Amino acid sequence: MTLKIATRRSKLAQVQADTVIGMLKEQHNAEAEKLLIETTGDLRLDVTLDKIGGKGLFVKEIEMALFEEEADAAVHSMKDVPFEIPEVFEMIAIPQREDVRDAFVSISGVHFQELKKGARIGTSSNRRADQLKLLRPDLEIVPIRGNVQTRIDKIERENLDGIILAAAGLKRLGMENIITDYFAVEDMIPAVGQGALGIEVKKNSLNGELFKILDCPEARICVEAERSFMRELKGDCHSTIGAYAELEGNMINIVGIFQIGTKLIKKDIRGRKEDYLELGKNLAKKILGA
Repeated sequence: MTLKIATRRSKLAQVQADTVIGMLKEQHNAEAEKLLIETTGDLRLDVTLDKIGGKGLFVKEIEMALFEEEADAAVHSMKDVPFEIPEVFEMIAIPQREDVRDAFVSISGVHFQELKKGARIGTSSNRRADQLKLLRPDLEIVPIRGNVQTRIDKIERENLDGIILAAAGLKRLGMENIITDYFAVEDMIPAVGQGALGIEVKKNSLNGELFKILDCPEARICVEAERSFMRELKGDCHSTIGAYAELEGNMINIVGIFQIGTKLIKKDIRGRKEDYLELGKNLAKKILGA
């Protein structure tokens, strides 16, 4: 039997699905192949996500393939997954997480701190744009969308001084060498779930157990803590929101940002790791009460 793994068509999405296929082979000696799906988010590159409906645009058609049992599982970037998953599905595994940081890519090799005044930086993310403005108020932010290669091509085409991308995607594509600078997590709080993959199945599916073994408990605790924060704030593509949770022995630290009105509020919280969902919620309340 060959398992079918649903994923987006982009090169990065396929590499991520191949990673999971490799894990299945290694741990279960199970065969799997990709089922490539065009999502609304991939087709509508002319407008920003918040204008056409937000995060779920990269997930909806893939979930439909799961629902209709055309696929056994789906592989997502967790940062694309809305905080509410339809009742019929479950995120059965979150494998070990890749680098969570954001990266600066400059064709000319000029470091972020050395950029000229008024430099043009490309990003489609409110979260990145608003944090960039705190680091360098003089920068001009240019909205860009598309897959990794398209965005890199736009540096020259749109006369940009650089772009911001997730380090995880570049590393998975074997393109770490083009990274000019990494942003420290405290300077650029990552997207919720950044660097993590999620394996989604239909509840009670026949092959669910095969995928469950690929779960990394530490990655799951951190990602679910961040998603608990996002759920409490009802965060989506319209919001400037970011969070990062990190385990330290039996403790967990979570830092989050959220925009209220024109203010970007940043807070952190620390507690026992078993209280991770409650801590995510409490961090959101701390920000709302600031």
